[in-house]
Amino acid sequence: MESFIFYIAGRTALARFRQAQLEEGKVKERRPFLASECTELPKAEKWRRQIIGEISKKVAQIQNAGLGEFRIRDLNDEINKLLREKGHWEVRIKELGGPDYGYMSCQSEPLPDLFSSCVVEILFFL
Repeated sequence: MESFIFYIAGRTALARFRQAQLEEGKVKERRPFLASECTELPKAEKWRRQIIGEISKKVAQIQNAGLGEFRIRDLNDEINKLLREKGHWEVRIKELGGPDYGYMSCQSEPLPDLFSSCVVEILFFL
């Protein structure tokens, strides 16, 4: 019974701490589940940059030779999900009047003749 009382008391202390953080503005803002929920261009670009950072970390992890096959597949699935989400944010940024990142990625630098001039998406990282 004592542990139950401690749990309730601890939870209230945590709730008070969380409320104090919210009031001070120290709580990190979470990325919206849907890109269409975002109405501000700077925030949409912030979320896109955050996704690009997550993709970079996962690509670095997947290049580790010691990973098992299942972990590689899981990382690949996560990377593909993030790439899809990045595309949604790029569409939303364009809707909000920002730059067209999809168009810009195809126009960056010309690739050698062996490759096409527009790399849209890499679906498998091995």
